[in-house]
Amino acid sequence: MGDFFSYFSDHISSALSGLWVTVQATLLGALVAFVLSFVFGLMANSKPVIVRGISRVIVEFFRGTSLYVQLFWLYYAFPLISGYELTALFCGVVAFGMNYGAYGSEVVRGAINAVPKAQWEAAVALNMTPFQRMRRVIMPQALVQMIPPFTNLLIQLLKATPLLWLIGAADLTTVIQQMRDRTGASTPAYLTLLVIYFVLAYAMTLILNTVERAAKKRLGQHTDTRSLLRTRSAQGAAAPGPKAPVGGGAA
Repeated sequence: MGDFFSYFSDHISSALSGLWVTVQATLLGALVAFVLSFVFGLMANSKPVIVRGISRVIVEFFRGTSLYVQLFWLYYAFPLISGYELTALFCGVVAFGMNYGAYGSEVVRGAINAVPKAQWEAAVALNMTPFQRMRRVIMPQALVQMIPPFTNLLIQLLKATPLLWLIGAADLTTVIQQMRDRTGASTPAYLTLLVIYFVLAYAMTLILNTVERAAKKRLGQHTDTRSLLRTRSAQGAAAPGPKAPVGGGAA
């Protein structure tokens, strides 16, 4: 065990380089997935049947096929067809973006449909255009509901990045695996991977939880507990007590 950590400390620059590739794949893949989630999610709620049909076919294709196969197809099969060779990181970003964008589109579609019908009717009554209704009324409310499931998808995307090792990307898993092969220490190598991935996932969760609280506060869904207790105490003190009977006792 000591041999691995000694080797790890001596080659920390390689580990940081692999970590950077993992972070890049996660963030860029999440960015692509975020954009595609809204594209396909809004298409799924559009009126034209053909637009909804195109969205449904694309979403079901990428949800119904393995991310593992999608990665291999982009890295090994696509160059044979197109004549263009893609880098492992680029293939990972595209595959992660398309796969998790398909799942994210269902989050967007569901969150938009979950906005109360009265909000839609009120926006129509105010004579807003469809774009204004979506931008100013519907989307701000839907975004708050999207954040928790988007957080889950982001963590799942992070946990899928070790698949890059299969197509030769120099990500964190690849670097740790190389260190493990040179030192022969499996337990500390995989324990190091577990700890690093846990720290990354926990940091992302904290960031998105902060974003969620800020979004709720902006919509007025945030309640200060101390203010609420003070308000209730004041209401209790101001409430009238039982009235004394008029006219004294019994005749």
